Amino acid sequence: MRIRHIVLSVLLAGSLAACGRASGSSGADEAVELRYQGSVGAVTPAELAADLGYLGPLKLTWVGNTISGPQDIQSVATDQTDFGGAFNGAVSKLVASGAPIKAVISYYGSDEHTAQNYYVLDGSPIKGPRDLIGKKVGVNTLGAHMEAVLKEYLKRGGLTPAEIKQVELLVVPPVNAEQSLRARQIDVAVLATILRDKALERGGIHPLFKDIDLFGEFNAGSYVFRERFVAEHPAAVRTFVQGVGKAIDWSRDTPRAQVVARLKAIIAKRGRNEDNNTIGYWKSYGVSSKGGRIAEREFQTWIDWLVAEGELKAGQVKPGDAYTNEYNGSAS
Repeated sequence: MRIRHIVLSVLLAGSLAACGRASGSSGADEAVELRYQGSVGAVTPAELAADLGYLGPLKLTWVGNTISGPQDIQSVATDQTDFGGAFNGAVSKLVASGAPIKAVISYYGSDEHTAQNYYVLDGSPIKGPRDLIGKKVGVNTLGAHMEAVLKEYLKRGGLTPAEIKQVELLVVPPVNAEQSLRARQIDVAVLATILRDKALERGGIHPLFKDIDLFGEFNAGSYVFRERFVAEHPAAVRTFVQGVGKAIDWSRDTPRAQVVARLKAIIAKRGRNEDNNTIGYWKSYGVSSKGGRIAEREFQTWIDWLVAEGELKAGQVKPGDAYTNEYNGSAS
């Protein structure tokens, strides 16, 4: 695909270097500071876990925001943050490149509420995969969930590799995707969860396809730590994984209105000058497994896909190289 950035999101500022390094003992009550990146107008499962008191003595230190999973886990690999999250295919690629990271818990997925939907304007001539040749598709980042799903859609639609390269990917922050579509800067916008529901309220768009049409409901992305951090702070990692898993379960089992009220309160009190109105559309994190436990197929599917696409060699990376459930106490 031809690739052109219309928006460059520089998300790690010099402030990262000024943030404190994680420190502490390896004991059961280890008090460790965990540096991480957040998301504007959203509350991550880790932030929810902290607010609910599920992270015990762990302290989360926000160092900035990101819209890119690959950038987020690259920051972990290079010790600019301590944990981050990305699409499992992106995690597999980074592990295959030799990055010393390990996925420890699922933190987002695609279900009927959170599926990635590829929208076109009403009246658009785009009706199917072949109509996308020569068209522009806005994605949040390259080499991740939205690109992988789009390529699979095009491939299943019978496009050749040469034809797929004629579909242009444009990097557009998710909060700007709807506006870019309506301004006809792009022909397809990928919208999910809160942003999707707000766009549908305004009307004038309809879905071309969604990821769960191709793959069914699935846990799509995982939080990762550096392997060295895991080795030095196993108790902290266990506390983090079990706390985040408990928060994900809480969000699934608690009445939606109560969850939304909690998320709004978190945004209001963290003082980042954000609009908390969109969080009112929150419905799910999309993680279906108890405690966010990772299933092998959630990595094997994307490793196989990357091998078929020629982005990885057969046997270059195995699911067990990329993830572990060692710190997750939830039953499989």
